[in-house]
Amino acid sequence: MNMAPIALHGLPKRLVDDHLIEAQDLEAASSSAKTANISLVQYLCEKNLVSDKAIGNCAAKEFGIPIYSLEHHNHDNIPRDLIDSKLLKKHQIMPLIHRGNRLFVAITDPTNRALNEVQFQTGIAVEPVLVLYSTITKALDKWLEGNADKDIGEVLGTVDDIHLDDLDMEAVEEDDASVGDSNVDDEAPIVRFINKMLVDAIKLGTSDIHFEPYEKSYRVRFRVDGILREIAKPPANLAQRLAARSKVMSRMDISERRIPQDGRVKLKLSKNKSIDFRVNTLPLQFGEKIVLRILDASSAKLGIDALGYEDDQKALYMGALARP
Repeated sequence: MNMAPIALHGLPKRLVDDHLIEAQDLEAASSSAKTANISLVQYLCEKNLVSDKAIGNCAAKEFGIPIYSLEHHNHDNIPRDLIDSKLLKKHQIMPLIHRGNRLFVAITDPTNRALNEVQFQTGIAVEPVLVLYSTITKALDKWLEGNADKDIGEVLGTVDDIHLDDLDMEAVEEDDASVGDSNVDDEAPIVRFINKMLVDAIKLGTSDIHFEPYEKSYRVRFRVDGILREIAKPPANLAQRLAARSKVMSRMDISERRIPQDGRVKLKLSKNKSIDFRVNTLPLQFGEKIVLRILDASSAKLGIDALGYEDDQKALYMGALARP
């Protein structure tokens, strides 16, 4: 007994109505695409069953939207680290621009469920932009490759005119415990970024510096006047290198990532000025959190008069201190 044909709608129906593919061939292609866990458009194009230009024209007529030319898109406008690269590759989609609470995404089929996944992941309303399959595969591969190979120094941002490469930094060994191989190739941009964080923290009167890895992001926070404030958001894929640099400069075992470690660093700003840092690592789900406590001896020499007490408050405080 013959099975009833599957009811077609949307883009698949338009492809059949325009005689670009037979209904039974489209049903077989749809089934194969689901088995391969790829979109129908991707399957049709990769198997050369229908040209991507014909599919694009059908989609444009079906949904009443024009085909966008990716070749002329300014890649500087593409939001980075907003959508997981695995999701982009899986569905062959590409973010184009983030404007307000809208994210414009290049896609070959506006009905693709990938848009729902993107909206769920980002929490941003997604607007589809119709493109041809051949153009998005080339543009996506080029952009992902360029994004991965982007110079780390440019990603971390510029630094001020202080000689961050020449800062005199040494570990303070509290015991003779063995440490891992500290002869790791120091990547200059990573070194400069951490040195800048240390110098900026000292300038702002920071008590603690927090390097915090998350699943899809990374942030650096300073504790100033008891309040944690976000200072920088380097790319999440630099988490391991930032942790390794912190461990190298404080003489920790860089090969040990499963247990907490403690170390100390002395930063010499001048012949007469040096700052000590207590360094602690804590393994988390998505990497190692690094916390540096700034031990600036000069900051502790303020005296009670610098605390801003009124005379009667100062008398009460001194009286309380004098009690056994």
